[in-house]
Amino acid sequence: MHNHHAHEPAGGLGIDLLPLLPFLLFIGLYLFAVIWSNRKHRKWPLYRSVFWVAGVVFAAAAVTGPIATLAHTDFTAHMLGHLLLGMLAPLLLVLSAPVTLLLRTLNVQTARKVTKVLQLRIFSFFTDPAVASILNIGGLWVLYTTNLYHAMHDSMLLHSLIHFHVFAAGYLFTISLIYIDPTPHRRSYVYRMIVFIFALAGHGILSKYIYANPPAGVPSSQAESGGMLMYYGGDAIDIMIIIILCYQWYKATRPKTSQVLAHQNSGAY
Repeated sequence: MHNHHAHEPAGGLGIDLLPLLPFLLFIGLYLFAVIWSNRKHRKWPLYRSVFWVAGVVFAAAAVTGPIATLAHTDFTAHMLGHLLLGMLAPLLLVLSAPVTLLLRTLNVQTARKVTKVLQLRIFSFFTDPAVASILNIGGLWVLYTTNLYHAMHDSMLLHSLIHFHVFAAGYLFTISLIYIDPTPHRRSYVYRMIVFIFALAGHGILSKYIYANPPAGVPSSQAESGGMLMYYGGDAIDIMIIIILCYQWYKATRPKTSQVLAHQNSGAY
């Protein structure tokens, strides 16, 4: 059933490297943009380039290579791929600030056009934390509580579409919570944190549901280990988002607090 996903090494390195070409292209384009923008602006932070490369590598590892091959027959490996593709890779890519780099690379007129596109209502809708959470967590509930998980292994097209959704929904979810790139449609920290708490609950409950109710065709032992990996691995990545969100919240409110204290101190004397 899964033979159409395997790549035979007999054809040489070219066949094995073929699925990696899009990912290598993404890395190359980003690094080219860094070199190009450094000629006109101050140097782009090295750590952002590292985040981009790492994010692309983790995304590639989830859809090609040993983990992806094993994921067709091992649910625990599949869940590892889910964490890499839908959570860790999106977080690292968001931290690499690709939109900011793009705007730095483009000329002023083109950059303004891109900014106007980002201000469209459709972007406001999909980057709303509640909408992004439904697409992300809700999509996972549909995948693992219906026959969709079993069906995806019988259709290469469905398999690809689900993986694309997992990544895209994870990326939207991340940018809806932490603002690294320019974000025209900003939501309050309170609103983002409340939605995030509900999303955490939805993800945690689903992992426990999988543990007790294996998806169709998944052995109980694999469902248990996969559910535990989803629970604890997801928590580890979510903690990173919580730290970033709280730090941004602290930075946003700190100047106001300093001004109030300064005002109070000046009034005391």
